Amino acid sequence: MTDERGRPPIRFVDAEKVNPFQVLLELHDHAIGRPATPSRRDVLAELALAAAVVSWWSRWQPMSIHAALRAGADLADIAAATGLDPADVVRRWLRWTDVQTRLTIGERPAVDVEEVRTIRRRLRVEVDQ
Repeated sequence: MTDERGRPPIRFVDAEKVNPFQVLLELHDHAIGRPATPSRRDVLAELALAAAVVSWWSRWQPMSIHAALRAGADLADIAAATGLDPADVVRRWLRWTDVQTRLTIGERPAVDVEEVRTIRRRLRVEVDQ
């Protein structure tokens, strides 16, 4: 989402409305094309786009952690991939699963409750090692 002159947004509220993948592309393009002496608008656009990326990713990261756990990745690998402490990985995943297991879509939970239980048991073993 650019303004009428084709420039990226300079406010988080506007940047957040852009498709997350487009925000990544805009941030990339903006960083590559940034002048040596950026204007006020240049730095505000970079800040708004980066803030939107961080906001989006913080909402998606637990789902990606869940996908990694389902694929058999262990806690140490996920911690290394995310740069998080293993306890933070578990905390973020648990918070996400607490919501997802109570959310129903078409009269079914958003995630398989038994699968979550199985992963929780596996994580307990990994944490206790």
